[in-house]
Amino acid sequence: MHDLFDEPLLPGLHSADAFVTADEERALIAQIDALDLAPFRFQGWLGKRLTHSFGLHYDFDRGALAATDPMPAWLQPLRDRAEAFASLAPGTLEQALLIRYDPSAGIGWHRDRPHFEHVVGISLGAPATLRFRRRSNERFERRSVPLPPRGIYQLQGEARYDWEHSIAAMTQTRWSVTFRSLSERGRMLIGAAL
Repeated sequence: MHDLFDEPLLPGLHSADAFVTADEERALIAQIDALDLAPFRFQGWLGKRLTHSFGLHYDFDRGALAATDPMPAWLQPLRDRAEAFASLAPGTLEQALLIRYDPSAGIGWHRDRPHFEHVVGISLGAPATLRFRRRSNERFERRSVPLPPRGIYQLQGEARYDWEHSIAAMTQTRWSVTFRSLSERGRMLIGAAL
């Protein structure tokens, strides 16, 4: 995911292949599929991707962040490794969003909610392409990054805040584990809600 000069495709985008082993991938997929996955909800609309959150949940119907079930023991070692990859202090990644993208499921153009700061994703199952765009005058500037099975990526800085990202509809099933840290805004909102 780097160019010839070993510079990131976008400032703030960092990635690595083979973050988990094939055995770990199979175990994670089994754990995700054993969860009570529900269609993604956005202002009354149901998406095709199936999700489950731990630690914190963002409710798009209410526009609110709330505490939910704590991260299970089987997910904590992966979170710890993701924090080490992202050079974050232990316990920084407080939210885990687990997603299954069945064929025809994708995710539209978006930026993660301002309640969150660091975004660290692990891709499982079928390969995908993470697409980026940002407006430049009348057009969009675009970039694409492959998401290989068992790889990891981090979005921070420019890649996180200046660019939208999306994943086109899948033709094969893909799973992902996305960890996020709270932003200062998110920390204030969750503190006020408790």
